[in-house]
Amino acid sequence: MQPRLVLIGTGGTIAATAGDARTLTGYRVTQGIEAMLSAIPGVADIADIHCEQPFNVDSRNLNTAQVLRLARTVNRHLRNPAVDAVVVTHGTDSLEETAFFLHLTTHSPKPVVLVGAMRPASALSADGPLNLLNALLVAADPGSRNRGVLVVMNDRILAARHAAKRHTTRVDAFWTDGAGVLGAITDGQVRYALRPDLPDAAVFSLAGLRALPPVDIILDYQDAPAHPYAAAIQAGARGIIVAAMGNGSLSTAAARGCAQAIRHGLVCVRASRVPDGLVTDSQDDHGPLAAHALNPLQARITLRLALARGLDRTDIAGLLRRL
Repeated sequence: MQPRLVLIGTGGTIAATAGDARTLTGYRVTQGIEAMLSAIPGVADIADIHCEQPFNVDSRNLNTAQVLRLARTVNRHLRNPAVDAVVVTHGTDSLEETAFFLHLTTHSPKPVVLVGAMRPASALSADGPLNLLNALLVAADPGSRNRGVLVVMNDRILAARHAAKRHTTRVDAFWTDGAGVLGAITDGQVRYALRPDLPDAAVFSLAGLRALPPVDIILDYQDAPAHPYAAAIQAGARGIIVAAMGNGSLSTAAARGCAQAIRHGLVCVRASRVPDGLVTDSQDDHGPLAAHALNPLQARITLRLALARGLDRTDIAGLLRRL
C-alpha cells in the first residue's frame, strides 16, 4: 500500500511566477498547491497525496494567527491514523521560523517536512519542482520517522531545529552546521547519515492557544541607542530578545535598556548576532537570560510560547538551556 501524505500549501516563491523566465526576484504568488503538484511527473507513484491550502501568501507577510492555524492543521493530520506524513510548502523568507515553531509544537513520530524554493516557478532552472519531489520522497520514506520536523532544500535533509537561511538568493541558501544535516536525496533515493537527539515529546501544547504575547528583537551594535527598549516597553511587549554581540555581550545602552525592561516586568534574553556558537550564562542572576544554543529568531519563538503558557523566569531559563 502506498503511504498516505497530506500536502499543505501556504504560498511563497515555490508558488510564485513572474512575467519573464529570466526574472528571479519581484514575482508574485499565483499558484495553488494542486497546480504545483500536477507539474511534477510521476508523483502518483510516490504516495497517495491529499492537498490542502489554508492560505497562499508571501511568507514575509505571515502572521501569528496563520502560523498557529498551520500548526493546528499539521497536528490534526498527524493524529489521523490514515495519514503517514505531512509536507508543507512555504516561502523561504520565514521558513526557518515556522519550521522551529513546528519543532516545538508537533507531537508525532510521523514525518513533517517543510519545503520551499529560491526561484519562482516561471524561472529558468526553477528549483521548486525538484525540491517538492524530494520533500515528498522524504515524507514517504519509512526512515524519516522519529527524526523530528525536517526541511528539504537543494537535495539536503536538514533538522528544523538547526536549519537557517544563509544566502539571500542562491538555491543552496539553506544550510546548518554538521549536527543539523541529517541526509540527502540522490537520484531519487533518500539517504540518512544522522538522527537528531530529540526530546520524547514536543515542549509546548497548542491546546487553548489563540494568540501569542508580543516579543521584540533588538539588534545591539557599537554606539547603540537605548530608545528601542523604551519603545518596546511602551508598545506593550512582554519580552525582548537582544541580538547581542559575541557571547551575548551587551553594550552600555542595551544593558541599561534591559534593566529598565526587567523593572517593568518584561523577560529579556541575550542571544547573539553571531551565526554559530553558544551564549553562556551571566553572573547577574537578575539580568537578561542566556539564549544558549538558540539564535534570536528561535529565542523569540520560544519565549512567546513560554509566556503564553505562563512559565516563570526560572522555568524559562531552564527551557532555554535545554533547547
